[in-house]
Amino acid sequence: MANTSPTQSLPFDRSFIERVIADHPTPFVLYYEDGIRRRAQELSEAFAWNDGFQQYFAVKATPNPHIVAMMAEEGSGADCSSVAELITCERLGITGHDVMFTSNNTTVEEFAVATRLGAIINLDTPHHIDQLTQLDSLPEMVSFRFNPGPERQGNVIIGDPKEAKFGCTRDQIFEGYARCAELGITRFGLHAMVVSNELSVEALLQTAEMLFELAVQIHEKTGVAVECINLGGGIGVAYRPEQQGIDLQEFGQGVRALYESKLVPAGLAPLRLMMENGRAMTGPFGFLVTRVINQKTSYKNYVGVDACMSNLMRPGMYGAYHHISVLGKENVPAEQTVDVVGSLCENNDKFAVDRELPKTEVGDILVIHDAGAHAHSMGFQYNGRLRSAELLYNDAGEVREIRRAETLDDYFATVDFDSVKIACKQSTAGA
Repeated sequence: MANTSPTQSLPFDRSFIERVIADHPTPFVLYYEDGIRRRAQELSEAFAWNDGFQQYFAVKATPNPHIVAMMAEEGSGADCSSVAELITCERLGITGHDVMFTSNNTTVEEFAVATRLGAIINLDTPHHIDQLTQLDSLPEMVSFRFNPGPERQGNVIIGDPKEAKFGCTRDQIFEGYARCAELGITRFGLHAMVVSNELSVEALLQTAEMLFELAVQIHEKTGVAVECINLGGGIGVAYRPEQQGIDLQEFGQGVRALYESKLVPAGLAPLRLMMENGRAMTGPFGFLVTRVINQKTSYKNYVGVDACMSNLMRPGMYGAYHHISVLGKENVPAEQTVDVVGSLCENNDKFAVDRELPKTEVGDILVIHDAGAHAHSMGFQYNGRLRSAELLYNDAGEVREIRRAETLDDYFATVDFDSVKIACKQSTAGA
């Protein structure tokens, strides 16, 4: 089944959104529950041939507990990279090897929380082994993250592997497994994340082939037989309407062929496979809903909306494309070329630059597509702009608020105004 992004159409109409807006003022992020669940099921089906396959949802993509719990209901574990993400899982009852802690620049205290949860510890460097030895007890299972450096090329988002701060060299990988085995650790995994938002099956298969070959070398050089391999995330989203998403069945069968040609002859099968997708699970099924509040013409034409870069920073951060629909005007010809902008005091506070859209009016509702991952989670409060609500809806038309919008009281909650004193200076006026 082709993994086609909903950028080409919307799973709701204007009348539905107007009913939602009646209870929840714009801007807000609206997640499509049934779409997210079906995507998780499709990935599991693509790897059903591998006994024990598990997708670990990258919590950082959409760290709302309701979303994380929904993914767990579909059999997903959780890929965490911070204490807050670990505690989210703990409060939801997701513990043990259903959690993978993949961090970098990590402290002993962070490792202690992950180990208390029984998580698989995915080490970014063998230097972290010294920190593990400071814990009350060693983790049951340890994995290492491999960075192939000059052996591979990344892509636009993840960059050149040899410039990346993540992961171990090949020699460090061998050193790390050997030392952990000496310490008495007996269960091991292997991981890499070379590409991100990748729409090429071949590029994803290259990562699988690289890891399978490395697993064989680790066994030959250290005697360690890894029992699970995390292929990373990286499955992309077809953000542009003309793009085609990854065919998950084709990808799954491609990995199967490599598994049978690389791991089976080496005697390393059966071996459990994992992935840690975030974007591909929720990205296409989240929509940033916002209203036109101003229009301006100067050297360019501007459409000002009530959302801003703090709701979705990908376009302003690295020029990412997000499709935009004007509700009720989906079939109206694009008559104007505009920049769609927010209200931050930053010139990169733009959702689109030189975008052709139907003629808009103040009050029109815009939907920014594919905002279900790395959107609300990357929000901030610059200029005192408050973070928006998150809503979840399903095919039955039910809508529920899964995170309320922030208030000014939330914004000021960490400041004690009673302790603030303004020192008066004597006026020099008229002196």
